[in-house]
Formats: sequence, C-alpha cells, structure tokens
Amino acid sequence: MKETLEVIVKNLVDSPEEVSINELDGEKSIVFEVKVAETDMGKVIGKQGRVAKSVRTVMKAVAAKNKKRVTIEFIG
Repeated sequence: MKETLEVIVKNLVDSPEEVSINELDGEKSIVFEVKVAETDMGKVIGKQGRVAKSVRTVMKAVAAKNKKRVTIEFIG
C-alpha cells in the first residue's frame, strides 16, 4: 500500500525526491504521514482539497481489499 501511495504522490509534485512517507501500522488501521516540499503542498492538496480527497479515496479502496482502514496526513 505504501508503494501505491508513493507512486501517486511523486507523480503529483515537482520535487519527487523530497517526498517521504512514514507508515504507522496498527491492528486494524494504518496511518500514513506524507511529507512533501513546502512548495508542493498546494499541488498535493489541490483546490478546496479535491486532490487530497481523491488520494484518500483511492487509498481507502486499496486498504479495503486488505480489510484495513487508512488515514493519510499531509505534512509540509
């Protein structure tokens, strides 16, 4: 799942080398902390949070196959 999120985020930003993802794994849930460059934060969030919402939706679908819940936090 982390690899899928990494591919999505790296394709959205101008500085893919500055993307780092921290995975906090629980029993039934996973929290991903996504750090991007300060200048790329707007691209990851999008207008009115639409891009961030779409990324979360895709990851929830992937997590559902593994019977997990997923939370994604974007950190600038």
